[in-house]
Amino acid sequence: MIQILDLQFLGKADTIAAFLVETSEGPILFETGPYSTYESLKIELEQKGYQPADIQHVFLTHIHFDHAGAAWALAKEGATIYVHPFGHKHLHNPEKLWNSAKMIYQDKMEYLWGKIEGIPEEKLRIVAHGEAFHIGNAEIIGWHTPGHAIHHIAWQVGGALLCGDVAGVRIGEGIVVPPCPPPDIHIEDWIQSLNLIRKLNVKTLYLTHYGAFHDINQHLDDLEQRLINRASWMKPYFENGADIKDITPLFQKYVINELKENGVTDEELLQQYENANPSWMSVAGLLRYWQKKS
Repeated sequence: MIQILDLQFLGKADTIAAFLVETSEGPILFETGPYSTYESLKIELEQKGYQPADIQHVFLTHIHFDHAGAAWALAKEGATIYVHPFGHKHLHNPEKLWNSAKMIYQDKMEYLWGKIEGIPEEKLRIVAHGEAFHIGNAEIIGWHTPGHAIHHIAWQVGGALLCGDVAGVRIGEGIVVPPCPPPDIHIEDWIQSLNLIRKLNVKTLYLTHYGAFHDINQHLDDLEQRLINRASWMKPYFENGADIKDITPLFQKYVINELKENGVTDEELLQQYENANPSWMSVAGLLRYWQKKS
């Protein structure tokens, strides 16, 4: 049984999740959230009867701060951190990762993400595509799923898939949308990853942003179409050399209109979508995609 832990990012529910699985050899964790929500993670674990030191295995979908920012703290408590080979070096020495993010978030870094420290090599476990791990009575299979990030893994546990961001962002009764931050967005790779997920025939998708969804085919089809639509929307702006400062408010309006046209009209829910998937970040990500493609 997969239990959703609400990390109360920015004091809001249903924005960032971690996932707890209890095995015959103790609890394991998928995702950690940022270090700024580590106290919320500890509270959630305590409510399930655990302390951070009880978590000896942490499976990360990718190394973005909202998914992996507190991994170092759990490693200090003794956990082994399972990560994509392209993410390994950045968790061991996070200076480049931090500085890259700081260029985007500037003085909001610690407010949003807290702090980060390096993880010792002996606490990092590199995961091959399709590699299976057996912990107690649980089998966990890691599938490399690039597109949102080159260092992305979706984790299969029985009929469930813990998707990170490759299966998009979907909150409450809202629609699924693609998070497209720089620097690794790759539309063709992402579509291949969605095709891989379709072939796994899982019954439930667990999204870090946010929750569990069972309408697999419709969900993936909608995500793929919106991913293509957003890339296509951005292409002429790239080709015409438009300034990112001019594109950003137009894209933000596009995103809000898309949400509202599909029934997401509640202001609080709109803000949750923005907190989980800042629309301004997708401008830089999609422009970079077209730049690399050209």
